[in-house]
Amino acid sequence: MVTLQLRQLSVPPGQRILLTDVSWSKFEEILEELGEKRANRVAYYQNQLEIRMPLPEHEFDKEIIGDMVKILLEELEVNRECYGSTTFKRKDMAAGIEPDNCFYIQNYRLMIGKRRLDLSSDPPPDIAIEVDVTSKTQLSAYEALGVPELWQFSKGSLKINVLQAGKGGSYVESSLSPTFPNFPIIEGVEQFVQMSLTQGSSAALRAFRKRCSAVLGVPPMSDCIKTVG
Repeated sequence: MVTLQLRQLSVPPGQRILLTDVSWSKFEEILEELGEKRANRVAYYQNQLEIRMPLPEHEFDKEIIGDMVKILLEELEVNRECYGSTTFKRKDMAAGIEPDNCFYIQNYRLMIGKRRLDLSSDPPPDIAIEVDVTSKTQLSAYEALGVPELWQFSKGSLKINVLQAGKGGSYVESSLSPTFPNFPIIEGVEQFVQMSLTQGSSAALRAFRKRCSAVLGVPPMSDCIKTVG
């Protein structure tokens, strides 16, 4: 048997490594060896471990989409807790995942002040965001952990997956976000991510905020600030 250390593995951007027959204890050891401050992401389900390295543009897309979610919630005056790329795992489900970004919205009160998560008692995030193509390993892990809403963004297109009700439910594609039923999420995200490529992220996010205000029928936050001033 050939034994390799993780530091001997090099995953090029946009590529992934699949390891099979990885026990839960080995998965835990690998997470510890990889540490928290790293660029790669892991997904684990039923003894299969995936280690992937995002493409260079990955960080830009995940940040601006996350900013759009925050703007929408601000315009709606809805509270949230953002947990970024936290590792979510459950031993009894043999599943672990690290989203590119995630939000607690319906369950935000339960997460205030939490710095360590235990999905055997804590709920999963209400929305998870993945940039680049999501593999079967990742999707299976999200389903097993019961994440209600998963957004996949790849090559300028957004796909919304909604978890079917009931134990062991799977994802179905939806044209609307259950979290934001009155806003065209797919159209909005795709349009303003594209706009950011030519006019910059700041201009795109300001335009997105104005679109939110127009669609949702609320005054732009900038107007409120001017009025108060």
